[in-house]
Amino acid sequence: MKRSWFVTLSLLAGVPAAAQQEHPNLIFVITDQLRNDVFSCRGDEIARTPNIDRFKSESADFTNAVAVTPVSAAARASLFTGKYSSSTGMVINELRLNPNQRAIGHVLTENGYNTAYIGKWHMYGNCSDHSSDECAFIPKGPDRLGFNGEWKAYNFHHENMNSYYYEDKKEKIYYGQGTYEPEEQFKMAIRSLDRLSGEKKPFALFLSVGVPHDPWTKDNVPAKYYQRYANVPFALPSNWSDTPDKYMDRNTDPKRWIDYWKKNIPEMKRVYYSMVSSIDDYLGDLMAKVSELNLDENTIIVFFSDHGEMFGENGRVYKMIFYDSAARVPFMVRWKGKIKAGQEIDACLNTPDIMPSLLSLMDLPIPESVEGTDLSPLALGKKCREPEFAFMQGMGHTYQWKDGHEWRAVRDKQYTYARYLIDGSELLFDNIADPRQTQNLVNHREYDKILKRMRKQMQTKMHELKDEFKPCSWYRGKWVDEERCIQAAAKGPFKQQ
Repeated sequence: MKRSWFVTLSLLAGVPAAAQQEHPNLIFVITDQLRNDVFSCRGDEIARTPNIDRFKSESADFTNAVAVTPVSAAARASLFTGKYSSSTGMVINELRLNPNQRAIGHVLTENGYNTAYIGKWHMYGNCSDHSSDECAFIPKGPDRLGFNGEWKAYNFHHENMNSYYYEDKKEKIYYGQGTYEPEEQFKMAIRSLDRLSGEKKPFALFLSVGVPHDPWTKDNVPAKYYQRYANVPFALPSNWSDTPDKYMDRNTDPKRWIDYWKKNIPEMKRVYYSMVSSIDDYLGDLMAKVSELNLDENTIIVFFSDHGEMFGENGRVYKMIFYDSAARVPFMVRWKGKIKAGQEIDACLNTPDIMPSLLSLMDLPIPESVEGTDLSPLALGKKCREPEFAFMQGMGHTYQWKDGHEWRAVRDKQYTYARYLIDGSELLFDNIADPRQTQNLVNHREYDKILKRMRKQMQTKMHELKDEFKPCSWYRGKWVDEERCIQAAAKGPFKQQ
């Protein structure tokens, strides 16, 4: 086991190395399109996730965590800046985030942290050719948002076998023939821990894996994981409809909905669960390394996803919607000896709340630009003022300048209220009595008081954020230039810092 000279002297003196370090380390694991309910610890009888289950038992589990905008780039921009999508300008995918924003990477680096970033970034590409070096490579400098240390990343791809990443040169580095990218990424993270733990500075390691995002094909996951579910029957969801949701941004052709999606979703779920099992195995390896290096007591470890996946529920596939299967995300925080193990916290945590909460736990400054709420006292067993609800923003199509799919929503501990822009239609669900969100209560008079309250909450939050609730194409030319680079957001143009 590798230890630095500093660590060795500390142990010889009878003083743990952790006690010598003012601020804790951070390991942040980001998964992609991972639902909040596909773990055996959540009651899923199909899932085989012993390591995630164990991680939950050792963590504070924020059970009502949601994605501010349930699509990759917007959620990640919010995660790293602590701001809402209307303030980052990341209204759809495949835009280039304006780097003139204070981000968690800046705070970490400025306060003496060694940083390492491994995996998917998805805040730099501004074209649909994801394999193009011009879109896939993120150059060293301001577009890395303060992550100035180890860099083994790419903007976007989801071909998991024989894939690649970049360091500081615009040259693809391939993992090698027969490799599975998530496994290689976890291996790189483990090697990084060996190095980082031997240095005299605190570290922040971000590991962003691309699974269980589609494509959900048998050849996109190792056979050993597929075989775990090969004989398991997968079915359509109980709230499947033979009619696709008319507000969905794609896949609304009625014939294809039946001929393709209805036919293939069970097999897609088989691959999805196989990918989840691969994450589980590798998380177990990572946690074993943390213990081997005696990092448990001075390292905050986060397990998170950017958004979920619908899989045919409520007449929808993919994400970019307020329904729980897409909007709710796992957010579990482990800090041995500091955070009470096994606690469940039902606060309405939203993506912008993550950055201030973590910085507070780490005793680091929170930038004034942050719009989220510091909920760290809850993880430490203390009380604090909780948000009454989480406000979510559907700014348009997943990646195209197409109108008709915009929505806003508020979700509290019991209800979800949403409104579409195109026709003003409203939805209200009781998520406790109706967890599949199949009964719209808007026209039930006994819910008028709740409906009125949530309408006001939405209006107040939109006013606070200067969110004008515009059609998707409105942002083109106003916030986003013709090169798909973000120049402004709701609070005005971005100024060079």
